[in-house]
Amino acid sequence: MPLYESTLVARQDLSRQDVTKITEALGAIVEKDGGKIIRNEYWGLKNLAYRIRKNRKGHYAMLALNASQSAIKEMERNIGINEDIIRSLTVRVDELDEAPSVMMQQSRSRDDYPSEADVVAEIAPVADETPNA
Repeated sequence: MPLYESTLVARQDLSRQDVTKITEALGAIVEKDGGKIIRNEYWGLKNLAYRIRKNRKGHYAMLALNASQSAIKEMERNIGINEDIIRSLTVRVDELDEAPSVMMQQSRSRDDYPSEADVVAEIAPVADETPNA
């Protein structure tokens, strides 16, 4: 069966559990037609580049699927009916990576970066080491 990646953006006023229910329902549609969910990722609440249906933010989720074209068409039909989903994109891919997507690999938090004081201390020369003229 062909491989697909489907990314969707849900309304900002939903909870993470609501978005999980939506992705599980879409996965059930695919599995009913004999497809398989390879990966289901929740990317979080992110700012949108522009307002979509009065939303400035959206919950992003991605499904990696191994499904027939008819299952994908039914899933996309249900996405179009669902008022909680404001944007979606489904693309056919040649292969799916088993590793987490790039969005999930951004695991470095702000705590992992050096503080501004540490950076300044590394750059600024020590006053005792400067030659006197």
